Amino acid sequence: MNTDQIWAVIDVQRAGLADLLDGLTTQQWTSPSLCEGWRVRDVAAHLTHSQMAPPRVFLEALRSGFRFDPMIRRMAIEDSRSQSQVAAALRAMVGSRRKIPGTTARDPLMDILVHTQDIAVPLGIDRPMPTDAAVEVANHLWRMRFPMHPARRLQGVRLVATDADFTCGEGREVTAPIRDLVMTLAGRRDADV
Repeated sequence: MNTDQIWAVIDVQRAGLADLLDGLTTQQWTSPSLCEGWRVRDVAAHLTHSQMAPPRVFLEALRSGFRFDPMIRRMAIEDSRSQSQVAAALRAMVGSRRKIPGTTARDPLMDILVHTQDIAVPLGIDRPMPTDAAVEVANHLWRMRFPMHPARRLQGVRLVATDADFTCGEGREVTAPIRDLVMTLAGRRDADV
């Protein structure tokens, strides 16, 4: 996928997730997500934080002692916006090409695909991943060293997609749909898929 294609998928996925968020009940909004210790609302709010201006990012980093994971967690959990405000913020991101400095378009693509599953799966909502985008994200995750390092975590395992042209790793073969492999690479599932 080229950069324009990636951003086009991001836009569609952001709009679709905003629509999903608008339709959640209060109980669903406050339910646990696949991200340990985060509710659905925390994950949704987190997805909007990539639009912060650099001075605010610096201030938030300073507040967290320049520790990346604690900063992200604190900001998501402390975000007090309402369900409709978070959905509107996500919808307003459609068309934006802003991303965290030092990242590529593949990073917000990974965020929207994985975090949509973090929200949908525990709620029993089926949200398919576009195949080409899922393969792009799976390859990106496999090469990633920080923060997940799946190549090290999945050492001795070969992942093979049953519905897409994707394989990675060496060892015991695990086959599954590309969506499940993306979630395995992102650390949300174990290698037994």
